[in-house]
Amino acid sequence: MNEPCGLYVHIPFCQAKCPYCDFYSKACNRDEIEHYVNHLVRQMEMYGNLYSDKKFDTLYIGGGTPSVIGTDNLFKIVERAIKSFTFLPFPEITVEMNPCSAKYIDFDKLKFVGVNRISLGVQSANENELHLLGRLHNNNDVTETVSKIHKAGIENISMDLMLGISEQTIFSLQNSIKFCMDNGAKHISAYLLKIEPDTPYQKLAPTLSLPDEDTQADFYEYMQKFLTEKGYRQYEISNFSLVGFESRHNLKYWNCDEYLGIGVSAHSLMNGKRFYFPRDMQSFYNDKTIDDGNGSTEQEYIMLRLRLSDGICFQEYQNLFGKKFPERCLKTAQKYSRYGLVNLQKDRLSLTPKGFLLSNTIIAEMLE
Repeated sequence: MNEPCGLYVHIPFCQAKCPYCDFYSKACNRDEIEHYVNHLVRQMEMYGNLYSDKKFDTLYIGGGTPSVIGTDNLFKIVERAIKSFTFLPFPEITVEMNPCSAKYIDFDKLKFVGVNRISLGVQSANENELHLLGRLHNNNDVTETVSKIHKAGIENISMDLMLGISEQTIFSLQNSIKFCMDNGAKHISAYLLKIEPDTPYQKLAPTLSLPDEDTQADFYEYMQKFLTEKGYRQYEISNFSLVGFESRHNLKYWNCDEYLGIGVSAHSLMNGKRFYFPRDMQSFYNDKTIDDGNGSTEQEYIMLRLRLSDGICFQEYQNLFGKKFPERCLKTAQKYSRYGLVNLQKDRLSLTPKGFLLSNTIIAEMLE
């Protein structure tokens, strides 16, 4: 676990709140954006001094919708991050964007400061589905944005899709996947829609034509098969990429590597300790963080590593924790391997593509 650290910066602002979203975000306000970015810069300087002994090799600006704060603010954040922390050569620098606000971004300027990966929230390529999700963009916004990104010389584009959304069919899902591929997506993240409590979607759910669990599973398995046939490797439960385009930053979370999160609601794992900023702007401005216990524990390692298609290497587990992989976990793995849900080998275990669908059940039983 002596890998370089990742730096995450959270931008909480959005053009409009999507009805299904449970992440901390708020409406745009130019004055508050300026105030927030200035405080982020001060925070990075402070934490850069605190962790001056650490080396970083990824920077991820997420949200919210980072693109709504504009090119100059994004440039300022990346520039300050690079000055405040010790980055290894050729870091992966990602910015999340919405196709609507991304149209107005100067990608040449972002490329100049070091941004080399863009994550676009596409969600669907079908107008009826986008409308039901409360999304503001259309397919032309995506293609226009992608054209600008490529013109600036940024080739590493990731696109997000959603599964199990209202009125979705196998045909419409295939249309969305093909749309991403045709627009040069090197990486595709696919998330099953979850109805979160206290969101507008929770109230709307009874009126929506949402697929049942079996249909969601069919969508998921179809996507696995389709993308695999097209050369995308499923390296994590929700993530597929062409070879060499895995998200280096997100792999840090699943590998239990260290990462520092700066910004309201951002989480960190540094020196074996977890801490986070509350979901409250004033707490962030007061530099308040909350301790969240120890990280990189045995249970956490098992839980997170089993999200990866590579799974758990027994020798690595023994090197990290000074003991053999637990016998109770092996017995659970043996049970599920009989049903084709776990791939159990002499030196490692992993969930199969089918096993990913039941990951919560399998992992919970292993950790009992």
